[in-house]
Amino acid sequence: MALHEKNKVRADILDDVYASSDLSVVMPKYKMPKKEQNPRHAYQVVHDELMLDGNARQNLATFCQTWVDPEIHRLMDECIDKNMIDKDEYPQSAEIENRCVHMLADLWNSPDAANTLGCSTTGSSEAAMLGGMALKWRWREKMKAAGTPMDKPNMVCGPVQVCWHKFARYWDVELREIPMEGDRLIMTPEEAVKRCDENTICVVPTLGVTFTCQYEPVKAVSDALDQFQNDTGLDIPIHVDGASGGFLAPFVDPDLEWDFRLPRVKSINASGHKYGLAPLGVGWIIWRDKEDLPEDLIFRVNYLGGNMPTFALNFSRPGGQIVAQYYNFLRLGREGYRKIQQSSYDTARYLSGEIDKLGLFKIIYNGRGGIPAMSWSLKEDVDPGFNLFDLSDRIRSRGWQIAAYSMPPNRQDLVIMRILVRHGVSRDLVDLLIEDLKRCITYFEKNPVTHKGNEEESGSFNHT
Repeated sequence: MALHEKNKVRADILDDVYASSDLSVVMPKYKMPKKEQNPRHAYQVVHDELMLDGNARQNLATFCQTWVDPEIHRLMDECIDKNMIDKDEYPQSAEIENRCVHMLADLWNSPDAANTLGCSTTGSSEAAMLGGMALKWRWREKMKAAGTPMDKPNMVCGPVQVCWHKFARYWDVELREIPMEGDRLIMTPEEAVKRCDENTICVVPTLGVTFTCQYEPVKAVSDALDQFQNDTGLDIPIHVDGASGGFLAPFVDPDLEWDFRLPRVKSINASGHKYGLAPLGVGWIIWRDKEDLPEDLIFRVNYLGGNMPTFALNFSRPGGQIVAQYYNFLRLGREGYRKIQQSSYDTARYLSGEIDKLGLFKIIYNGRGGIPAMSWSLKEDVDPGFNLFDLSDRIRSRGWQIAAYSMPPNRQDLVIMRILVRHGVSRDLVDLLIEDLKRCITYFEKNPVTHKGNEEESGSFNHT
């Protein structure tokens, strides 16, 4: 290498990153650049763009975990190259997944936790779809054996997250979703049973409804279906969507009967990256008995080095989140989970009380009878100079992300705001949030907003 070339290399190394030739021009955004870049410079460009994302710790609209132990960061780094689908190449990761399945089966009171079936998924939505598929297959087998038509399957649920709408559309199942009416914002046994018939593949109560955060009454629904079977002879199974509550109720409300203690509950899905405290990208589905997962849904492949069974919508996927879930189980145990979840409940109830004191809001859910969260609407007899979409937009000026949305049918007229309290949302952070809400209210007192036509629903506004 010529001397002048060595000097150029030395200069490039010593250059401040923002004085480099790479960053003196705009890098391509939608076409791959022709030439390679200095890794430090490319990193800085990506890093700087990510600054424009919201601060995940201040995202109070998400159910997902945004704070994890330093040890989890290390484990995720150590597992970055592990493909969870390849159980022959990574047998210990597969064993760790298997241990998690049995731990969850035991946590959810499986009658035979040592021999149950289950698997990890990329999230609770995939887990829900696998549970729904198994129930449709079982229903189809039953109808075929009876010689009756199999072309009109349906499922009954309360107000559900979009994953169940996807399942119903993708797998050609009629979704009989119980609409909200008046102050009834969740499934009730009466409303569930009257939508059931011989074509119902399952009833799906949710342990932590997305919109209100309340638990639907799984035990009462199960009892009503027992009576329905006595009256009609129709034996309709339950799948519990425990996306959030599956990692809450066992620790904070252990006497609540919602799981495999109820014989009618055939499968449960949950999200490890929500209140399971794992990083994003892991869910779980557990079946009550081996017979509840039809054999013909399981594929066996041998092109990865061994003859391995697989039941998933995805194929290759990372193993780090599963390892992190196992770490949490070992690190926290039942005692640690209980302490963390109870702290979240205490904070949610404190927050609900403080927001109630502001005097403008009607508390819809106060952190009791569901997950650690709270929600509110504007009181009907007040005119604060803003709507909840305005407030959601204004509070972002301090970095807080709080969802404002209208409810599903038949309560689209009701607009609410909802806050999820997760591990890492401390009492100090909540106090800071309350002060920022007060600042927003004061701002709107001085700068009230008027809405025209349907603009209120969309959050559009004009200042008066």
